[in-house]
Amino acid sequence: MTEESTFDMPFLEHLEELRWRLLKSLISIVIFSIASWFFVDYVVNMLAGFVGQVYFMAPTEAFMVRIKISVIMGIVLSVPVIFYQLWMFISPGLYRHEKSYVVPVVLASTFFFVVGGSFCYFVVLPNALHFLMGYSTDLMTPLISISNLITFCAYLILAFGLVFELPVVAFFLGRIGLVNSKKLAKGRRYAVVVALIVGASLTPPDVFSQIMLAAPVLILYELSIWIVKFTGRERKRDDSFDQDERDIGLFG
Repeated sequence: MTEESTFDMPFLEHLEELRWRLLKSLISIVIFSIASWFFVDYVVNMLAGFVGQVYFMAPTEAFMVRIKISVIMGIVLSVPVIFYQLWMFISPGLYRHEKSYVVPVVLASTFFFVVGGSFCYFVVLPNALHFLMGYSTDLMTPLISISNLITFCAYLILAFGLVFELPVVAFFLGRIGLVNSKKLAKGRRYAVVVALIVGASLTPPDVFSQIMLAAPVLILYELSIWIVKFTGRERKRDDSFDQDERDIGLFG
């Protein structure tokens, strides 16, 4: 019996499945956001340490910032749940053997997201803020709003976390046969252009931040090529082809 995809849901049932997956992700975000409320001051102190002193410019800003930080932390802590719901939503369209990749892919997705976010927090943010704050003069004194600082940091951390998912996406696409290492290798010249575009679009308008994002994208692209080369379906096809050639040599 041939292995077939189980993606046979009617369209409305598929939408219902999507609704439940989104609802479960939202519930996870709400729960973690509520739990994160008690750690907001700790996060503010860590981020404020990058610039020395922060301010709030409106009576309601400090309160709204606490809510914003709680929600952002809720999203970050819900990453494993979100990735799991995403892959479970996709899984009905996969072959039976491909569904076994869901748990490893979810774990790898979470790992690479954490690595990307950590790289941003420990390496990119301190240097980027130091670089940008260096443009202050006697006539231009930085007066950093806590809301602007949180938005800046959260945007960069989420951007790096998502960009670091490239090897996971490449692994999955390679396993289901949609990409192979030869095609990825031929696309290196385009990857450079895309990396620069991604760096320019997902980071603040300073060269340092753009390079700090573009460089990992290129490194991750090269890593993706090797991941697909050693784990993709192309290897199985090559091995099968070599075996066919050996059989022809024996019996031809």
